Amino acid sequence: MHKNREAALKRLKRLEGQVRGISHMVEDDRYSVDILTQIAAVPAALKGVEKLLIDDHAAHCIEEALASGDREDQRAKFTELLGLLDKARG
Repeated sequence: MHKNREAALKRLKRLEGQVRGISHMVEDDRYSVDILTQIAAVPAALKGVEKLLIDDHAAHCIEEALASGDREDQRAKFTELLGLLDKARG
C-alpha cells in the first residue's frame, strides 16, 4: 500500500470508532432502528477502504509488472486484480 495508506488507515480508525459506537448503542439498549442504521453504514465504509487498496494495487503492482516486461508476472498480477474485483463485487 502506497499513496492511499494514510487515507485507508484514517478510514479504518473512523470505522473502528463507528463499530465501538454501535456496541455502546446495543449496551445502552438504544432504539433498534438507530442501531441498524449505523450497522448499514459499516459495509459502505469498508467498501471505501477496499477501493483505496485496489487502486494502490493497480497503481503499483500492476504498473510494476507492466514495466518489467515479464509476461508471466503480468498475467499473474492481472489475474490477481480480476480476483480482487470479483470479490469486491461480492
